Amino acid sequence: MSDSSAPSRQPSINRRTVLGAAAAAAATPAVLGASAPASAVPSARKGPRALPGGGDLGPNVLVFDPSTPGIQARLDEVFRQQESAQFGTGRYALLFKPGTYHGLNAQLGFYTSIAGLGLSPDDTTINGDVTVDAGWFNGNATQNFWRSAENLALVPANGTNRWAVAQAAPFRRMHVRGGLNLSPTGYGWASGGYIADSRIDGQVGPYSQQQWYTRDSAIGSWLNGVWNMVFSGVEGAPAQSFPNPPYTTLDTTPVSREKPFLYVEGSGFRIFLPEKRTNARGVTWGNGTPRGTSLPLTQFYVARPGVSAATLNEALAQGLHLLLTPGIYHLDRPIQVNRPNTVVLGLGYATLIPDNGVTALKVADVDGVRLAGFLVDAGTVNSATLLEIGPRGASADHSANPITVQDVFVRIGGAGAGKATTSMVVNSRHTIVDHTWVWRADHGEGVGWETNRADYGVVVNGDDVLATGLFVEHFNKYDVQWFGQRGRTIFFQNEKAYDAPNQAAIQNGSVKGYAAYKVGDGVTAHEGWGLGSYCYYNVDPTIVQHHGFAAPVRSTVRFHNLLVVSLGGNGQYERVINDTGSPTSGTSTVPSTVVSFP
Repeated sequence: MSDSSAPSRQPSINRRTVLGAAAAAAATPAVLGASAPASAVPSARKGPRALPGGGDLGPNVLVFDPSTPGIQARLDEVFRQQESAQFGTGRYALLFKPGTYHGLNAQLGFYTSIAGLGLSPDDTTINGDVTVDAGWFNGNATQNFWRSAENLALVPANGTNRWAVAQAAPFRRMHVRGGLNLSPTGYGWASGGYIADSRIDGQVGPYSQQQWYTRDSAIGSWLNGVWNMVFSGVEGAPAQSFPNPPYTTLDTTPVSREKPFLYVEGSGFRIFLPEKRTNARGVTWGNGTPRGTSLPLTQFYVARPGVSAATLNEALAQGLHLLLTPGIYHLDRPIQVNRPNTVVLGLGYATLIPDNGVTALKVADVDGVRLAGFLVDAGTVNSATLLEIGPRGASADHSANPITVQDVFVRIGGAGAGKATTSMVVNSRHTIVDHTWVWRADHGEGVGWETNRADYGVVVNGDDVLATGLFVEHFNKYDVQWFGQRGRTIFFQNEKAYDAPNQAAIQNGSVKGYAAYKVGDGVTAHEGWGLGSYCYYNVDPTIVQHHGFAAPVRSTVRFHNLLVVSLGGNGQYERVINDTGSPTSGTSTVPSTVVSFP
């Protein structure tokens, strides 16, 4: 088990409080082992030193069935440890076998994932709640990061489930037989969030949520919006109406492929791999068995914290996939994914830390790789990159079977000093980045303009890349740079780095500040929907940011529904995109918007 004495520092009230205020005004568990003999490894690569596939999932994966005694007490124990452990070392996955559970309230703290183990969410029903609230932080939910809920049906005790989250807290493949409240008790501040492949029978109430993205889902209704609410492929979504109310609504999602997930079949685990959809709308699981393929756990190397990168690469070279069980993994070399259709799936926010300046994970320019469900935490020695999707110059066509990057999160600083020049580089064509939060920390340990230096967040060089749910914040220079052709982004949330010491520190040649989202001058086709950037220059509130967005002026480079916000007058935007859009004014924290560009 993880050390329950891991530090759990409560951060001081900072920018997120100001942001929220502005928006508000507007026991040992039953562990299921699915052990398998080494003979389960593909015979072509079998040898005397072959690594085994399958195996026990370890002490931090807690598996329950309806007959398990003391479920609520165990859930409460995990929550007590994790509730305020924002930068602690605990990591947990709470897994529920198919069946019906009664009278539970699973409160989720940091680095805790809860999931059902059926093929459909309706296979696993909790008569009760899966709750995220903000009592640990005085009713402020703007730091409720790194937790998730997947593949469950909920019948909320009072009719409405509370899911008051901020970034890196996906709500996937869920069926809420009632309503969903996205704000904390007392309707305090919140800054989320993401829903996908879910059905909420009743109303979704964002209340104080500043921004939200919902994809390929079905909802009964949607209550309100603060700054930026984006929907694609959502049955029951409100009509397009940006900026008042601030709804950006696309009838379908151009391309999507849901995240791989663990389920049980007989006495063993399997991993389901949903198929790709085009022009998707609604959930994937509504009419019986979802479409896709599955793999037995025996085809995965079940990694435990302390394993070396060399062993992980040996497993991959042997033809195994990777399942990263909860914990922290130090890497002295990159994890190298070279084989098409490889799956790297993390449980309970498994965390990769690259040591000595290496890249944490690299993917070759091959079809169908799926990366999902883990956190990359920068090491103390600067890494040129932390995550690399395809090598430089990658050019293969992956349109039929794209690489997907889902719920893969990146952090620089916060848990300690970390540095990286560029966090995530996407070189392979047709890659789908489906929900990521790439974050240079603004609070915690090891935080300062040079202490956790990170110039660039996400750099896209590959053509035909699609981002659905892109959250990138606080980088010293550009947060997103997009050089590939025909790129598309549906929903973008950004804050510029708070801690710039002065205007000179962010001066970009003759331009005041680096854009949050920059499309390269040579790009001839690009499109984005529902993009927002906020500034909060609290070290020097006189800093001026010329614009949030920058792009070449061409009819084929198009943006829909852009906004910039100056939070409480700490810094100012002069324009929204290029030289277009009104400046943000005073301390009123009112967005400046552009509905269409050019």
